[in-house]
Amino acid sequence: MSSKDPYEALRYPQFRLFFILRFSLVFAWAMQFVVIEWEVYKLTNDPLSLGLIGLMEVIPAMSLALFAGHIVDGTEKRNLLVKCILGFLAISSGLFLFTWPQFTEAFSTSAQIWAIYFLVFCGGIVRSFIGPTVFSLFSLILPKKAYPNGSTWSSVAWQSGAVAGPAVGGIAIGFFGVHWSMLFIVAVALIALILLLQIPVQAVLHSNKGEPIGKSLKEGIDFVFKTKEVLGAISLDMFAVLFGGAVALLPIYATDILKVDSVGFGFLRAAPAVGSFLIMMVVAYFPLNKNAGKKLLASIFGFGVCIIVFGLSEIYWISLLALFLSGVTDGISVVVRQTILQLYTPDHMRGRVSAVNSMFVGSSNELGAFESGLTARLFGTVNAVVAGGVITLMTVVGTGALIPSLRNLDFNTFLKDKKGEDSSS
Repeated sequence: MSSKDPYEALRYPQFRLFFILRFSLVFAWAMQFVVIEWEVYKLTNDPLSLGLIGLMEVIPAMSLALFAGHIVDGTEKRNLLVKCILGFLAISSGLFLFTWPQFTEAFSTSAQIWAIYFLVFCGGIVRSFIGPTVFSLFSLILPKKAYPNGSTWSSVAWQSGAVAGPAVGGIAIGFFGVHWSMLFIVAVALIALILLLQIPVQAVLHSNKGEPIGKSLKEGIDFVFKTKEVLGAISLDMFAVLFGGAVALLPIYATDILKVDSVGFGFLRAAPAVGSFLIMMVVAYFPLNKNAGKKLLASIFGFGVCIIVFGLSEIYWISLLALFLSGVTDGISVVVRQTILQLYTPDHMRGRVSAVNSMFVGSSNELGAFESGLTARLFGTVNAVVAGGVITLMTVVGTGALIPSLRNLDFNTFLKDKKGEDSSS
């Protein structure tokens, strides 16, 4: 298979199943988050309540991330992901009940909200295992030479789900209501489970039975901090998402600033992912291997500019365009960052390294949601978003200056050097 083949990874049957499975999981999770955001804000009319949704998920996700990585590295990945999806199904079923008017009429509004927060908290526990498991399973169903192309298509699956989930969520709320939208999410999660069961059980490359957990966790953390390219990629993503994310405040922009309904909200929520999806399809044909580090820095800088424009806009189509372009720039950075992690991480440490990544990056989505809700309460919604965009720009400039190896990164050179090392060993 030629490395220039844009469909190289998709020619492997197990990866095709993985691609659809990843789309289904992200679709269900993204749609569920939007539906719950809308329900909680409708019940509270308080921006801080949106931040609390993120906080409820980030607490267990951050607390358990390193432990989850240790477990993933020493456990068979397919069956572990089966258990994760079963957990997600249980949580979605609980949310289905607590958005059912006939069921919740026996509870106060406060009790209903805290029940939702509790289920979101449980979702954080499940998510702490899903990230490292999916990352590790990826490497078991593709050869290393297909990692850059596979990372692109894996990101396409992620962004496709992130596009469709919020858009369908916003439309479904308008036509069917929150309760029946949750039932649809349960059905999609069941499809993901069926697809996963078609992938064979995989070998365990690193049996860590008897290894002290403290030593295991330290090894993963040390690897990240010693590998500057990985550390730079994780740091850029963490700060950009933590301070540059406006997604958590979209219900406020939709209802109070842009004056649109749930359908308009759904399009706003989906716009970044649409931009990411389209640019990733382009990247599949025109890889980012050459000068990947410079492209990473430029894309995140552009992301920060788009967030500032969105924060200042009071015109719907300008806001929609700014979010779309933020997705384009973010899509470029996602592909580069995922390829860095896949290429630089040894097979026996994938669970732990992915756990460190999800701890600092994945959880920054929810921590960023809490930060956005809190700063919006204290300083105003527009000030919170614009300040976040400015901090993102400063982070890019600082990272580029402090980590020259990331700035000068080129995947073509890396793969050529790696091939030479493999042939000489």
